[in-house]
Amino acid sequence: MQSKATLRKQLRKLRSEHAAAQPSAIRALLFNRPPAPLLDIIAPDAVIGIYDANASEAPTMGYARFFQEAGHTLALPRFADEKAPMRFAVFMDPFEKSDLKQGAFGIMQPAQDAAEIEPTVLFVPLVGFTASGARLGQGGGHYDRYFAEHPEALRIGLAWDVQLCDTLPSEPHDMALHAIVTPTRMYGPFNA
Repeated sequence: MQSKATLRKQLRKLRSEHAAAQPSAIRALLFNRPPAPLLDIIAPDAVIGIYDANASEAPTMGYARFFQEAGHTLALPRFADEKAPMRFAVFMDPFEKSDLKQGAFGIMQPAQDAAEIEPTVLFVPLVGFTASGARLGQGGGHYDRYFAEHPEALRIGLAWDVQLCDTLPSEPHDMALHAIVTPTRMYGPFNA
């Protein structure tokens, strides 16, 4: 089996090429509303942790707007600096993102005065996944550490179909996802 580093490089290239090939009109239609089976496993009072997707990642703001309009509190990852652990803070504006500032790693995150909050549902980015719920992350370990600290949180991956792998290398700290959603289907829910 390939190393995680080699696999990440290949899958990032594949993901970038796939995302770039999506016409903007089609891209705007994807990931706007979570599938009904996913909504069935999310509590009505859940705090929704989501990420601000980069150009190659599965887009997230459609889901963020959907959950906010359904009455959920939203949260985005926030880092005090590049060595700090990932925490989540309240995210108020998924329409204009007016409450976000550029933070560590060049990602947009809630400003320092936004209240810290612990999501009960986490929508997470990934580089690769398997049909059984395994996830290959970005490589920094931020989500893996957060999962370990908050094992009760529902973990849901968002991905392009091209990110599906038959198998992935696994280490003892890797935690599976409860579900993965792509533009064409939902995998799970799993008892991760």
